[in-house]
Amino acid sequence: MHHSAFSELSLVIVITALVALVMRRLKQPLILAYIVGGFLVGPAVFNLIAANETFDTFSSIGIALLLFIIGLGLNIGVIAKLGKAVFIAAGMVLLTVGGGGFIALKIMGSGMLEAAIIGFAMFFSSTIIIVKFLSDKREQNRLHGQLAIGVILLDDIMATIALLLVAAGKGGEPIGLNTVGQLMFSGALLAGGLIIASSWILPWLARRLADSQEMLFLFAIAWGFGVASLFEMAGFSIEIGSLFAGVSLATLPYAQEIEARLKPLRDFFVVLFFIVLGASLNIDHLSEAIIPALILSAIVLIFKPLSIISTLGLLGFSKKVSFKAGVNLSQISEFSIVLVVLAVSNQLVDETAATIITLVAIITIAVSSYLIQYDDQVFKRFDKLRLRIFQKEAKTKEAKHGPKYPVIIFGYHKGGHEFVKTFKKMRKRFVVVDYDPNVIEHLTRQHIPCQYGDASDLELLEEVGIDSAKIVVSTIADFETNQQLIRHVNLYDDDILTVCNANNYNEALQLYELGCSYVMIPHYSSGERLGNFMMENGLDKHRFDTYRSEHLHRLSTNHPVDLADEGI
Repeated sequence: MHHSAFSELSLVIVITALVALVMRRLKQPLILAYIVGGFLVGPAVFNLIAANETFDTFSSIGIALLLFIIGLGLNIGVIAKLGKAVFIAAGMVLLTVGGGGFIALKIMGSGMLEAAIIGFAMFFSSTIIIVKFLSDKREQNRLHGQLAIGVILLDDIMATIALLLVAAGKGGEPIGLNTVGQLMFSGALLAGGLIIASSWILPWLARRLADSQEMLFLFAIAWGFGVASLFEMAGFSIEIGSLFAGVSLATLPYAQEIEARLKPLRDFFVVLFFIVLGASLNIDHLSEAIIPALILSAIVLIFKPLSIISTLGLLGFSKKVSFKAGVNLSQISEFSIVLVVLAVSNQLVDETAATIITLVAIITIAVSSYLIQYDDQVFKRFDKLRLRIFQKEAKTKEAKHGPKYPVIIFGYHKGGHEFVKTFKKMRKRFVVVDYDPNVIEHLTRQHIPCQYGDASDLELLEEVGIDSAKIVVSTIADFETNQQLIRHVNLYDDDILTVCNANNYNEALQLYELGCSYVMIPHYSSGERLGNFMMENGLDKHRFDTYRSEHLHRLSTNHPVDLADEGI
């Protein structure tokens, strides 16, 4: 019976939603549900998809929207600062995982070219998996998230070159470097055009469209898809084009509004990407492919994170940052499938290779989804195995014997500068901790003591000497990070004063319950007011307790409903 593309889409979504309900009941990652749903509706089981091109287009839209939104919030300065670590880590993955895959395939009887292509395909990590999880967990701006994004950005560029080389090898023709040179030239022109547009044209245009949310939304879609299409026509992937389209808009004051309006649209099309991935599994060569796929999956899942952890550890990154970056990169990419399928169509490898790489993609994506979702719990387990063997001993010792500060300030831009002024006037020794390298550069130029790092990194807290601090101030708006910070401080000494930010009154009350000495709330209590209090009273614990009680009383007087909701 013939079905329209709409009826096919409706049926596919219904079946996937039912699978997702079962997976949610079993507390499994929803990404796994989408892949299983795609496998069920694909040719392997029910064969419900006839409009394959339509679904592939939907999948591409999902990828474009996801990367465009990430670009809106991406700090290119961070990627540039981490360039050395990104290149070394990517090189180590290529050596261990790509080389390991090549050797394994040769042992299993594959030809030289087939082993090389599949081995190289194992090097790539999935842009859409990593970016989606980082976005869902709000960790794309954390240090490990920036490292992972840097590596996959490099992956995407190398994948584009690899696709061109494989395409140029059709019919056994010699592969030249002219195509690569043309690609680099086109990329330079596009990058230059985006820089000019983001500096002069886009701000002027956005100001004239911002009075209408509908026009701003339409403009963002047109810009994102238009730039992605230009990159595709120039020989790049839509992933790279979409990412840089978002980056070019990131400096606009309307970037957050654009991001908020695009997210629901993104979520729908991203689901279709995973459904298409599950449907792409070809079982015709399953018996021949299953053993090689399991061996290659084991190589990816073991050697890829281990190589990332050991490399970043030797470069001086903390255990947790290295571990979480390694876990995020522990799968192969959608590019891997495209690369091998193209090689099959050009008769460079046989059809079994496509089944092998698709199986490896599904297995590694499924397993890495669990690892990423529960990375904190997994880290605690592995930390007992003494992951410090992956760290450079000299740097660890140097950090432990570094200077101790009685005052530690986390975050600078959102109020941290007020506290810097206050503690300078009080003649208190302090250090500012921030994960934005631009902030660190600014503080260094101002000769202000600073440390580059993430407040959620427990290893960093030990390095900055939080156990010997008199007061810890967090201007960070992230509620979970502040909760973790207070709990960690309390493990050392209840007498350490803690000051945190809260987004609303309920969050403030929860932070107070954890033992926070004072909580700042936007439009109600500011760092300036607290600074004046400290100028008059110093860091006396008893006076802080009194000030805290007064603040709680004001909260209960002005917001009794909030307090009642909290059971206080």
